[in-house]
Amino acid sequence: MSGNTNMKKTNASIFIPHLGCPHECSFCDKNAITEREKSVTVTDVESILQSHAESLKRRGITAEIAFFGGTFTALPASYRAELLTTANRYINEFPDLFTGIRCSTRPDYIDVGILCELRYFGVTAIEIGSQSMDDEVLAANNRGHTADDVRDACRLIKSHGFELGLQMMTGLYKDTPAKSLFTADEFVKLSPDTVRIYPTEIFEGTRLFELAESVESGYKTFTQEETVELCGEIYGKFVANNIRVIRIGLNYSGNVIGELSIARYYYKRMSAFMESSGSNKFRVLTDKRNISKINGHKCENKRKLEAAGFTYRIKEKSGADLEIIAL
Repeated sequence: MSGNTNMKKTNASIFIPHLGCPHECSFCDKNAITEREKSVTVTDVESILQSHAESLKRRGITAEIAFFGGTFTALPASYRAELLTTANRYINEFPDLFTGIRCSTRPDYIDVGILCELRYFGVTAIEIGSQSMDDEVLAANNRGHTADDVRDACRLIKSHGFELGLQMMTGLYKDTPAKSLFTADEFVKLSPDTVRIYPTEIFEGTRLFELAESVESGYKTFTQEETVELCGEIYGKFVANNIRVIRIGLNYSGNVIGELSIARYYYKRMSAFMESSGSNKFRVLTDKRNISKINGHKCENKRKLEAAGFTYRIKEKSGADLEIIAL
């Protein structure tokens, strides 16, 4: 790509209905979604990307063209080729704005032939919706694949030079905090470039909704507090291994869970350091983008630390994550 390689990046997202998805997982009512959403046409893609191109140029940022929403590699090959050909044309037409193509799919719809096709059409990143690395959880939620399928798909994707993304869910049927932490640890072993963490949200019309309504099933997803604590710990595992966390929580939920989880991660780091330091006054160095995360949602972290007898002042340091100096 020519131009400014230091430009900020985002996604030019194109959401496709759940066409091609071979299973109805416990958390998804794909039939209702597909009935509600029309299939994306080449004209739709052109319109979306033209609009994004104008916005990106105005804002001075770049984007990957991202096909999300369905099992992309399970789409009919001719339809998939139409979408990718159109996306690739926009990359060639706007090389300073569009940097590549990413798609999301299932681990059991990855093979050498598919990867060669995606490479031919200019795909640069593949995200695998694994959801869990515990086989009991996968089976209980009708995923239709195993943890070993995820491992095999990841090895193939990386061996063909694609950026690898992994997606996990917490709080599914038969899941426990320990199993979610196990999934995070297994993800780390697979060395993905990016991850997404999705706490389970239960929607009417899904099997999870039926299970949650049934006394006999014994199923209740994690509470918000359990989710924040768990996702904060999972986030820390990925950060410690230089794996970029793209998102915690679904887009349309306002992502408050994501904010709370990351704030919890910072609170635990600060609290542990301050309690062991022998001091009660500190200077915190961090990049300005982290200040609100460190102070916590509505300054909750700052209030809790002050209640424990600790005070701190933040000083901006470009590129810094969290550096604490006892005074």
